[in-house]
Amino acid sequence: MAAAPQERLRLEAVQKSFCAPGGGVEVLRGVSLALAAGEFGVITGPSGSGKTTLLMVAGLLLPPDGGQVRFDGRETAGLGEGELARIRKHGVGMVFQKFCLMSRRTALDNVAFRFRYLRVAAREARRLSEAALARVGLAGKARQPARLLSAGEMQRVAIARALALPPKLLLADEPTGNLDPESAARVMELFRELNRAGMSILLVTHNPDWVAAGTTHWTMHDGHLARV
Repeated sequence: MAAAPQERLRLEAVQKSFCAPGGGVEVLRGVSLALAAGEFGVITGPSGSGKTTLLMVAGLLLPPDGGQVRFDGRETAGLGEGELARIRKHGVGMVFQKFCLMSRRTALDNVAFRFRYLRVAAREARRLSEAALARVGLAGKARQPARLLSAGEMQRVAIARALALPPKLLLADEPTGNLDPESAARVMELFRELNRAGMSILLVTHNPDWVAAGTTHWTMHDGHLARV
């Protein structure tokens, strides 16, 4: 049965294992999750419970070993890598605990990297990148080398990069894990603003203070996901 039109993401009985010297390690054990358009989902749970793997599967970066992944109601299992890449480029933005910035390049260069494989004119890519930096409050830092920014500013550059081509779904994996409390709070307020503007967000965090930011809360333990 096709998913409802307003549904952004659905995982049905997803399984994922990895090879290890002692044999296969089962990381996702029949995980199911549904996220509606405009919903802000938060996933908590201990380290090693499978949260990051879940996000990688949800972001179409890892194929599941079993189960289904639907994006905007579309089953992704039969899609080729080219089509999956197109969905990732235009539909999904990702933010990680590590900022993954080019330290000697400017904030603007780092955001513009979002367009490296897209057919977007250089002038338009620059305009969109500048707008994304302004959206996260860093218009005045556009020409600053990333290595000279604070940790909080670097994370906001990473968020701007994800937003430069506005995604339908923003996936965030421990985005405040390397930040001081003030910077972390500012990043979380930015996520709240994005969600209020209609963006779907799925956030993985160890911080229980951020659960209240979401509209839906799941916990993960030993590869199993449960809605709270």
